[in-house]
Amino acid sequence: MHNLNIVLVEPQIPQNTGNISRTCAVTGAKLHLVKPLGFEVSDKHLKRAGLDYWDKLDITYYDNLNDFFEKNSGGNFFYFTTKGKNIHSNIDYPDNSYLVFGREDAGLPEELLYKNPDTCVRIPMRNNLRSLNLSNSVAVAVYEVLRQWDYPDLSCEGKLTKYNW
Repeated sequence: MHNLNIVLVEPQIPQNTGNISRTCAVTGAKLHLVKPLGFEVSDKHLKRAGLDYWDKLDITYYDNLNDFFEKNSGGNFFYFTTKGKNIHSNIDYPDNSYLVFGREDAGLPEELLYKNPDTCVRIPMRNNLRSLNLSNSVAVAVYEVLRQWDYPDLSCEGKLTKYNW
């Protein structure tokens, strides 16, 4: 069984975190939220975006980034950033991967990126444009890892409701 972890460091926008929670629920990824958060977990926008999937989440909260790293020291960390030199799809993601994303308005701390250049990854995009939306970036990253792992424990075939193929 594979273990995929999504880490949001100080997320600010509840709708993004709600969308990401839904992505985690449908893929089986664990969600890690590093405080301070820019919203209350009971925020109606957060719950609305995650809808009825909130109770299907495996979610852990941390007081700060140091707390997160202390409690997850054995992980394989990949830092998603517009400043990364490695393309996200050129990385081989091992089991127990942690995909780490920063604040919507500031990204991850540059000191963290500087100390981990080989595991800083970038989703390619056009020059002179800031970045993808956080929830879209997480979805791109999660599905690249799951593609490499051959979509473990996920349904890969749908069915029509009125017709048979």
